[in-house]
Amino acid sequence: MRKGVIRDDGWVTALATTEPTTGRTVLPGVPPFSVDDLLKFPDDGNRYELFNGSLLVSPAPTPLHQRVITRALIMLENASPPDLEALTTINLRVSDKDFYIPDLAVVPVTSVEAVRLMFSPADIRLAVEVVSPSTQARDRLLKTEAYAAAGIPVYWRIELAEGPTVYVYELDGETYRPPAAYKAGSVVTLREPYPVSFDPADLIERRD
Repeated sequence: MRKGVIRDDGWVTALATTEPTTGRTVLPGVPPFSVDDLLKFPDDGNRYELFNGSLLVSPAPTPLHQRVITRALIMLENASPPDLEALTTINLRVSDKDFYIPDLAVVPVTSVEAVRLMFSPADIRLAVEVVSPSTQARDRLLKTEAYAAAGIPVYWRIELAEGPTVYVYELDGETYRPPAAYKAGSVVTLREPYPVSFDPADLIERRD
């Protein structure tokens, strides 16, 4: 499979649904949507992503979800070398009909200073998703395939319901190898995209 192309095997169509929101939002355009269509969408608090032109909508993250994102961001920032930087909820444009917003990403500092709106897959050293009940199917299946197809070298999937557990995927050719799982209560030492050590439990526990 060439980079940037996701196999449409039914998952995209099956999961291309919108989640309930607190109000009614009228979206411009008709499916299949493009990135240009997304630029016209209202700022209504939802997160809009595209998979082969199919629209996926996620509500704003819960407070616990935000805690994990913040802890992971601080941990990655504290360990990062001078030429790399961790950011939250970046815009990642893979193609005209494929657009993702990872919870966290590690990118070169030069890209942060040069990119105006959307990063390309070549900018991404690490993508991170924190799984919630409303996103578990896409984070476990769709995004694993999508990020591999885009050529993103490392993907972390953080499962809150498992303690939490951090699943680390590393690219091998055009697909990810089976993930290594790191459970809460153990110290994890990872080397990509740069050396970092942490206990997954620290991502969710209260500060001392």
